Amino acid sequence: MVIGLVFSALVLGILSLFWAQAPWLKPFGILAVLVLMVFLLQFFRNPKREIRSIKEEILCPADGTVVVIEQTLESEFLNKEAMQISIFMSPFNIHKNLNPINGFIREVIYHKGKFLVAFNPKSSTENERCSFLYETEHQDKIVMRQIAGAVARRIVQYLVPGTKVEAGKEMGFIKFGSRVDVFLPLNYEILVNLNDKVKAGQTLLARVKEEF
Repeated sequence: MVIGLVFSALVLGILSLFWAQAPWLKPFGILAVLVLMVFLLQFFRNPKREIRSIKEEILCPADGTVVVIEQTLESEFLNKEAMQISIFMSPFNIHKNLNPINGFIREVIYHKGKFLVAFNPKSSTENERCSFLYETEHQDKIVMRQIAGAVARRIVQYLVPGTKVEAGKEMGFIKFGSRVDVFLPLNYEILVNLNDKVKAGQTLLARVKEEF
């Protein structure tokens, strides 16, 4: 994918040398192509990262900024109140997504939809999205949702229902997008705050509350 885009950018750069009617336009065409190449390479980068080990915690599945923390009704899988944490991924973030838990993937549902800006609250229910029902090793149900944004036009996911998953392993990618929502049972303590910058595989989103 990345190699193809870079190759296309190079071809456009070469063609711009011949298509430009005025000599002074040629440098601008080449510069525009170079900027495009840098953007594409930056956007699709996939650096190696040390993954934090977890027990009963929820691992952050995406790089970005926390834009929502609220109690809400999760009606797609859980049909009950849950704590929602939403992470907005800007074009400058790494856009691969990771499994938030050790456990199993129970269901996967893809929805066609709109392409509202990812920080719009309606994007969770109206945008193109893919929802996942996870089950932890302690039988807690966790919902994660990949949401396309205004620019994103493609959600990629690698999960198969019924298979075992490992926290921190890559589970998908959102091309030129977007946002990730996580819905947790109410007995989880939230460990992040609004506007926090979070990192996939390193930041802890939540953990089971200690019983007294």
